[in-house]
Amino acid sequence: MPVVALKPYEFAAADTQDKFHGSQLLYIGWEDHLMFCAPFALPFPPTMPFGAIQEQVIPGAFGYHPDCAKIDWSKAEWFKSGKPWKPDPGKSLAENGLKHKDVIRFRTPGLTGIKGSCA
Repeated sequence: MPVVALKPYEFAAADTQDKFHGSQLLYIGWEDHLMFCAPFALPFPPTMPFGAIQEQVIPGAFGYHPDCAKIDWSKAEWFKSGKPWKPDPGKSLAENGLKHKDVIRFRTPGLTGIKGSCA
């Protein structure tokens, strides 16, 4: 049954970028790895190189999954807001077009979770 709001919602968002002390939230998810059921929301400065996400952030956030050590970043497929996307590891998050509360996901061909279970 559809629901219709009787009045518009009128309130200021509590998680605007100005509340993150120069950082912006970025949601990062790993396709075919449901051990992580939803993307992680992490704060980063817009000037941070995208390559630092691959080298430093992902091993810390997803490293306890056995597939993490096997990732071949040259074969990784990236998605931004559900659409294929090719980030430049040498450019900053801002230069890669990433803004506050954007969602990115990556797929690692050949790695589909524990024994191919997507877990």
